[in-house]
Amino acid sequence: MELGAGFPQRAIGSDNGALRDYVQGVEQLGYAHIRAADHVLGADASQYELEGPYTHHALFREPLVMFGYAAAITSSIKLVTSVLILSQRQTALVAKQAAEVDLLSGGRLELGIGSGWNEVEYEALGVDFATRGSRIEEQIGLLRRLWEEPLVTFDGEHHAFRDAGINPLPGRPIPIWMGGYARVMMERTGRLGDGWLVPPRFHRPEGFLPRRDRVLAAAEAAGRDPSTIGFNLSVSTKGKDLDEQLRRAELWRGMGATRFTVSTNTSGMATVGEHLEALRAFIEAYPE
Repeated sequence: MELGAGFPQRAIGSDNGALRDYVQGVEQLGYAHIRAADHVLGADASQYELEGPYTHHALFREPLVMFGYAAAITSSIKLVTSVLILSQRQTALVAKQAAEVDLLSGGRLELGIGSGWNEVEYEALGVDFATRGSRIEEQIGLLRRLWEEPLVTFDGEHHAFRDAGINPLPGRPIPIWMGGYARVMMERTGRLGDGWLVPPRFHRPEGFLPRRDRVLAAAEAAGRDPSTIGFNLSVSTKGKDLDEQLRRAELWRGMGATRFTVSTNTSGMATVGEHLEALRAFIEAYPE
């Protein structure tokens, strides 16, 4: 089972030196991937009724720009958006940006995508929140065509252009993982995705297993090999000692996890050194 680290944006904030030390430190420890979250805008919770946990006080680095920087200071670690809110973005621009990060990193980008929950963010970016589901369906196929074909002609519900393409191409199909918890998302992952970035709310067997089975059933119904679908589960170090972290890793591996992410983001640790030390303790204790 591949091990990764969840980028602690709350602790590192806008400190570029801390960002450099963390990214390089995680790679040196031997972790295989870094997951970084995404929000373009936060909103004032006193003015809106929002589903999600973040407000304008939450700090988020822009993941694709940040990964362009990370690509230059690392050599092997995978760079995973977890998740890029694809539906609120221009598809051709995402294709171009993702291709550039993939080229700069030598093929290490993995695009984790989702449709999000923040209506304020959609409104500010000029995108219809109500159509985000149908939009992301169309975007997935269009992204893959833009990464593979020098010229694309497309006429869909949300996109239309003729004989246009990005250049340079990434030279490979960039993996697309999906995050979220709606039933339609699980079916979409099985039909179209390379893997599921499992939300923390389903990190109990009774929550995860039936949803895992929906993903696999959807893959089989679409004529895909279910064994090719990845599952990335995680553990927060907050309130959990090392033994509990290791126990959960083994539990998820036994339930079909192909990847496991250790998140120190909400642990209250104040320095990069503390985050790296927690990650060091886990990877040194984890059985090969």
